[in-house]
Amino acid sequence: MFLSPACISQHTLPRVLNLALRQTAQQNIISSFTRQLRPTRPSLSTLSPLRAATATATATVEMASVQIPTATGGSERVPFSQLKGRIAPQLLQNIEKMGLTHMSPVQEQVLQMSSLKNDCLVQAKTGTGKTIAFLLPALQNILTAPDLQRDFVALLVLAPTRELAQQIADECDKLTGRTLDCHIAVGGTAKESRLKKFLNGKPTVLVATPGRLIDYLSEEETRHKLSKLRCVVLDEADRMLDQGFAPSIKRILQQIPKKQVAGWQGMCFSATVPNEIQQFLPLVLNKNHTRISTIDPNETPTVDRIPQSAIPIESISDALPVLHSYLMTQKKANPQLKAVIFSGTARHAGLLYHVFGPTGGAAPKGLPCFQMHSRLSQPARTRTIEEFKTAEAGLMFASDVIGRGMDFPDIDLVIQMGFPPEKAQYVHRVGRTGRAGKSGEATMILTPQEMRFVRVNKDFPIRVTEPFNHPDLPRSVTKIAEALEKVPEQTKNQAYTAFLGFNVTIARQLGLQPPDVVNLANDFAYSMGYEEIPEVEQKTVSKMGLKGVAGLRIQGKGVSRAAPGPNNRTGGGRAQGGPGRMQRGKVVDPRAGGGQNNYGGGGGGGGPAADGSNGGGNRSQGGSNNSRGGGNRRGPRESTGANAEEPSRKRPRRGAQV
Repeated sequence: MFLSPACISQHTLPRVLNLALRQTAQQNIISSFTRQLRPTRPSLSTLSPLRAATATATATVEMASVQIPTATGGSERVPFSQLKGRIAPQLLQNIEKMGLTHMSPVQEQVLQMSSLKNDCLVQAKTGTGKTIAFLLPALQNILTAPDLQRDFVALLVLAPTRELAQQIADECDKLTGRTLDCHIAVGGTAKESRLKKFLNGKPTVLVATPGRLIDYLSEEETRHKLSKLRCVVLDEADRMLDQGFAPSIKRILQQIPKKQVAGWQGMCFSATVPNEIQQFLPLVLNKNHTRISTIDPNETPTVDRIPQSAIPIESISDALPVLHSYLMTQKKANPQLKAVIFSGTARHAGLLYHVFGPTGGAAPKGLPCFQMHSRLSQPARTRTIEEFKTAEAGLMFASDVIGRGMDFPDIDLVIQMGFPPEKAQYVHRVGRTGRAGKSGEATMILTPQEMRFVRVNKDFPIRVTEPFNHPDLPRSVTKIAEALEKVPEQTKNQAYTAFLGFNVTIARQLGLQPPDVVNLANDFAYSMGYEEIPEVEQKTVSKMGLKGVAGLRIQGKGVSRAAPGPNNRTGGGRAQGGPGRMQRGKVVDPRAGGGQNNYGGGGGGGGPAADGSNGGGNRSQGGSNNSRGGGNRRGPRESTGANAEEPSRKRPRRGAQV
């Protein structure tokens, strides 16, 4: 049940909480809530064919190669000290300074190849120490080369994201003690100044994302700097292909010295080896390359061993209060909670950070807040990554920039606000927790439309919980309402526009038509405390394919209207409104139900009151006159007028924020 500050009083709160306690006792939610969110872990035999194949992916490469058996982790770990005489003392000393004493399985297998100059194809997951595994042999060969020219790049590393590229560069600096210059070329930074520094410097190592390196290679001086390569590394090759970098990688390999001529060492690291990767292997690896796999074919994938759940909510306006109440529950169970909350857009992630972070202050006490998304500058992203890595507890509000490849230690919980458009995104998001064999859990907060994800993806072990009816939920409603009042208007406007655009892209998956998308976005706006929906630029509306759809406020033109007539109806209202709570951005008296309607359609009858008595609200007529149906909190129909051509976009009073 949802309340606003305007509705909570000394008289109503005890009654509401008593009702919630009765409901909770009946559903056994409070005493077993955490247990309910932990689904039965499936055995390998229950895996879907698709994910079972992914878990044991060992695609055959049509090249002669030396196969090293898969490491299962059963043997005792080998200390780095055993590499004396094989690795330069300088590198081993810096390894010790980094606090590393023993090799991970992937490091052990790569560093114990017959020759550290061998080409290799390595299957390894993120978070297994693979960065050290490819940097150590490459740097060893560079440092011991008698004819090293420091004006030229000797080691080129390609990575799919700027965050991963920065991580690799940082590790390189630690290993070398900055005795070799390591440069980075990624998007989101000042290209001209970075390029100038690169061309005027002595970059022995270059770590780059494919897109930005293509920009660099347009300069003849850059191609000259790369004319004496000794090693090329493709890190997370499968992910680079997933992100559409295949054409860029091909262009890069065509513009740097050919392997057959220059003879540089090639290393390819990838969690999986799909057929698409094979087309690059002859350009990067020689025929007699070493193939290594540290992925146990019998290991249960993270997505199968992590308890997963979905919390259903009645409408988008319930999302933030439920998130707040859920986090409070988790914080009580685990005072050192460390969680990642994923959003579908960067703007929504930023909104959540403002609500829960320093601006709104809604986060549980003792949990610092962080944000990570594409709208942040590269320095801000780098700083946030380091801070969250070292934090013992905290909340990270993020978009998919950290959905894969970023290794944050000790993540207890992953929460997804809404569902990801692709199954792979879901898998990688869930994979942020339970890393290195540790425990963790994942949940989703889903509207009725979004619950379709669970129904369609039955191969994922997602348990649908009971609706979240914690007795502290009214307090969360109040807290979120107060926090939203403090969030800058621009932040909320941007979140609304991004929400609208995102739902346009996933409308088919949700089973929504354009008018439904607009209605959903407007409900989202009301949930942020708007009395009137925000304006959207005409060109933005056109790009979204929403031109002519009723319900949008076009900048400088007012609310867009639909032509009158029954054909404009988007559907009738529900037969009965939900129990007393928030309806269409208005706070509803806890004793009265409210009908819920679709614009242009008739509203439903009043729902039951929160205390069990009958709520008011008659059925209203919509459609031909485009009036807005739906019972209000007291009973009579709330319409915009007998012959109104559009629904009112204003709420009846100021006091109702959510």
